[in-house]
Amino acid sequence: MTTQVEVQTFYHFINGNWQPSSSQETFNVVNPATGELVAKVAKGTSEDADHAVKAAREAFDQGNWKNMKPKERANVLYAISYKIADHAEELAYLEAISSGGTVRRIGSNDILQMVDLFQTLAKFILEYPFSETLPVPPFPGPAHNFIWREPIGVCAAITPWNLPMVIATWKIAPALAMGNTVVIKPASYTPLSTLKLAEIISSVVPPGVMNVISGPGKEVGEALVTHPKVDKVAFTGSTEVGRRIMGLAAGTIKNTTLELGGKSPNIILEDADLNIALPGTLFGVFLHSGQLCESGTRLFVPDKLYDRVVQGLVSLTSKLKLGNPLDPATDIGPIISKKQKETILGYIEAGKQEGATLVCGGKEAKVPGCEAGHFIEPTIFTNVTNEMKIAQEEIFGPVLSVIRYSDVDDAIRMANDTIYGLAAGVWTRDVNKAYEVARKLQAGVVWINDWHMLRSDAPFGGYKQSGIGREMGKHSLDAYTQVKHVHTSMAQELESRNWYGILFGQNQGRGEV
Repeated sequence: MTTQVEVQTFYHFINGNWQPSSSQETFNVVNPATGELVAKVAKGTSEDADHAVKAAREAFDQGNWKNMKPKERANVLYAISYKIADHAEELAYLEAISSGGTVRRIGSNDILQMVDLFQTLAKFILEYPFSETLPVPPFPGPAHNFIWREPIGVCAAITPWNLPMVIATWKIAPALAMGNTVVIKPASYTPLSTLKLAEIISSVVPPGVMNVISGPGKEVGEALVTHPKVDKVAFTGSTEVGRRIMGLAAGTIKNTTLELGGKSPNIILEDADLNIALPGTLFGVFLHSGQLCESGTRLFVPDKLYDRVVQGLVSLTSKLKLGNPLDPATDIGPIISKKQKETILGYIEAGKQEGATLVCGGKEAKVPGCEAGHFIEPTIFTNVTNEMKIAQEEIFGPVLSVIRYSDVDDAIRMANDTIYGLAAGVWTRDVNKAYEVARKLQAGVVWINDWHMLRSDAPFGGYKQSGIGREMGKHSLDAYTQVKHVHTSMAQELESRNWYGILFGQNQGRGEV
């Protein structure tokens, strides 16, 4: 693999080797900024999924990978982090040409976040309670009891197209940290960086521990979710697909982690520093063209500040530059596909039909040098009510709904009035007041005077229909383990055992064998 502009063919990465699809078919990966074909990728089948799962199963069951000491495994995680840093330029390039993410963001944030996650989990597993001793109980008799946490087994991960590498590592890193093996299916729009990542990781771990299979979700993804030899499923994507995966996984009662959609509320209080809150709000909603599940797409503004906030947002938005993501001067890149672009434009039209006022953007943008790309102007609606479609449904695009409020309690009520609960934000100079509001917000993460600030040592996930479980932080490690209780009776006499009298009564005698 190189970083030259040429059409390459990428195969599945299974058991430490590149392998074509069993059907010999490929599909195209297109640069969303230019419309150019950038790669051909193996189109996976259910047979390929089975092959990958069997490789992961054998690596888990037959190898020494799951039995590594924590210190040894920590060293492996550090080695992976160093390899990622060494390949940063190539990874960033592959990500940018397929996802439309800017190299400025990927290089200054995504790569660093990936490196930090592996290193943070390496530190965590050195202190992780793989074995706990329980107190000797007075009832039901003297005994030694242990709680052991063991690897869960083969982990299937299904990842979205918006942040392919970062979200892949949210699943790969804790799975490997706890001694599991992985089969990951990246989104068909953006498989390139994940395939390269698998090659990098497999230079450190045994064959079969890290596998990637590309292809359609209907065939490959569902084959993984329903496979009897897969022990855990981790999925990031839309709530609609999450419901489908949850239902499929129920057939074999799989452990499931879901990180799903969001319609995150962003509340500006009357005492907020608007010099920070306004650019922070735009960062919260327009980063990666709004194609982030935790984007702050609903902005609640007090009556007193409403006109001033709207004017300031429109002025700042006019300064943002749309462009080729490979250009370091680009602020906002393209929408991932024509289909997604049309979906976003449909929501914008719905907003106008519902009576919201379009004050900024709202149209497809033509970018010089990227005429065949998919761009939408950063869009702001005012006079939005919380019941409108654009305020309730996840648009996954650069569209901000500004909602007026007169009372903070009313703002909190509207903020929570959604099926989602992924993220939320509060802008104020009074931190204690912010904590009061944060307590009342139904969201897995609340940012105060900030946005998109995810930490490797802190959990991320949602309330309500935004998901189940948490990724990153110590909490993520628990989800990749089985819990085993081991009991050893220390009672020396048969009659001293609680169960003897329960079953045999007090007058049965010893009943020697």
